[in-house]
Amino acid sequence: MIVYGSTLSPYVRKVAVFAAEKGLDIKIELAGMGRGSPEFFAASPFGKMPAFRDGDFAISDSSAIIAYLEAKHPEPNLIPLRPEARARAIWFEEFADTILMTVGPKIFGNRFVTPRVLNGAPDLEIADTAEREELPKLFDYLESVIPKSEFLVEDRLTLADIAVASPWASLTTVGCAIDGARHPRCAAYFDAILSRPSFAAIVASDHATVAAMGGPVSAEPA
Repeated sequence: MIVYGSTLSPYVRKVAVFAAEKGLDIKIELAGMGRGSPEFFAASPFGKMPAFRDGDFAISDSSAIIAYLEAKHPEPNLIPLRPEARARAIWFEEFADTILMTVGPKIFGNRFVTPRVLNGAPDLEIADTAEREELPKLFDYLESVIPKSEFLVEDRLTLADIAVASPWASLTTVGCAIDGARHPRCAAYFDAILSRPSFAAIVASDHATVAAMGGPVSAEPA
């Protein structure tokens, strides 16, 4: 099985961690942002990552890939079967993919992608404002819903946790940190999820990649 993209993308990371938690062996082939093999563009006609191939079957979009992996490899079960729990897992994936990802790219994009990948001029004020004002509001919500078990659904690891932790993993590579005084439950939750072997190796590699490309860009001190 091949996943096309880069684990610096939360969507690619989500698929890679999901597969790892199922014990599946996948190969990451770098692609995206206008680059990639003909096989990548055949699997992703609009050039978006991640794309995926398993033999003759190819598809793009992280949610579609995960739906395929869950159906083909149902154990261990990472998308709950009970209707209420399944709905909540899908909600948290949507929260991560859309709401968290309205804020995360403002930070990660301006501190790393624009200056280090695209060689463009970042807007660091947008990044700093998003980290200072927008991100804490999302943590306020998570702080109110993370259970004592530190798993979002069914008191066990599910797609919900993988999806929500993936955007945060990107932000840790560009210097973001959680205020443990304001969001102690969030801090403990993300530490636990990102410490899992499925996440830890990928996140360590992503930190090394960012550092090798010059590290995040930050505003000069006044």
